[in-house]
Amino acid sequence: MIPSPALQEALERSRRLGALGPGPIRTHVDHAAAFLEALAAVPAGSTVVDLGSGGGVPGLVVLEARPDLSLVLLDAMEKRTALLVEAVAAMGAGDRCRVVTGRAEDMGRSDELRGAAVAVLARSFGPPAVTAECGSPFLALGGRLVVSEPPQVSNRWPVAGLAQLGLEIAPDSVPGAQVLVQRAPCPARFPRRNGIPAKRPLF
Repeated sequence: MIPSPALQEALERSRRLGALGPGPIRTHVDHAAAFLEALAAVPAGSTVVDLGSGGGVPGLVVLEARPDLSLVLLDAMEKRTALLVEAVAAMGAGDRCRVVTGRAEDMGRSDELRGAAVAVLARSFGPPAVTAECGSPFLALGGRLVVSEPPQVSNRWPVAGLAQLGLEIAPDSVPGAQVLVQRAPCPARFPRRNGIPAKRPLF
C-alpha cells in the first residue's frame, strides 16, 4: 500500500525521533502487510489492540488501511503515545482510534479492555511467552493474536504453553506472522503483575 501524506509524515517523524527503526518508510509500511492479511476476515466495527505501538507500525498502517475498524494503540512510554496522538489527529482518525499510555499487564486487567478485542497485534513486543501472556487477556473468545515472526524460526509457540492462556495456533497463519486463536477464556490470573511475564515466562 502507498501511505497517505499524513501517515508518511507521522512515520518519518517517528523514525527521526528514534521510535521507528531505520530504513525507507515504504519498507516499514510493507512490513505491516502480514498484519493486514491476518485481519482480512475481521468484521467491520471490531476493536483491534496494538501492543507496544511505539513508532506506529503496524497500528497506524492498519488504521489507514482499515477505516472500518476501531483501534487502540497501547504503549507504556508517554513520549511515544504523544507522537501517536498527534499522528492520529493528523490522519483525521480520532473518532475511531484511542491512544492509551500504560503497561499491557495493567491494561489487560482493566474492565474496559479485557476481552474487548477481536484482534491483538504485536510487532517486536517481546519474546513469545511475554507476548502471549500480555496479549491474550485483551481477546474476546475466538479473537486472534497476530505476532510478527522472524523468518525461518520454528518451535517458538509450544502447544502446552499456549493452552495455559486459552490460546491455540491458528491453522491459517500468514507469511511473516504467527496467528494464535483464543479458543478458551484467558484465566483470571493472567496477566501477572508488571514485569513478571518477562522474569518468569510461562514457556
